[in-house]
Amino acid sequence: MRTIPLTITICLVTSASAFAAPPVKTVESEKGPVLAAANGMTLYTYKDDQKGVSTCYDQCAKNWPPFMVEGDAMAEGAYSIVERKDGSKQWAKDGMPLYFWVKDKKMGDITGDGVKGEWDVARP
Repeated sequence: MRTIPLTITICLVTSASAFAAPPVKTVESEKGPVLAAANGMTLYTYKDDQKGVSTCYDQCAKNWPPFMVEGDAMAEGAYSIVERKDGSKQWAKDGMPLYFWVKDKKMGDITGDGVKGEWDVARP
């Protein structure tokens, strides 16, 4: 009989995590706290984007990989979901799509901040 309540609990926990907000955290950098994905890698915003619209594709997206939504995660608070032109989904903060920078190698790296005057670290 103990198996059924345990199974129900596991199902509830699993389904709740499927609808979690984006896996983000704050990490320290040489310029203070920055927003990072769960893997610790810094997230960035692109000045050419508009709220709710990503304009970074092709070579841009190779250098600045979008912070993609996994599973059935849902928007929460300051975090929203932007649909890319191929139908995939990308996380945004305050409406601005979020990206990684391929030259960042470890947690706290912010080598993409200020690139071409168009990229900024995302702040918590």
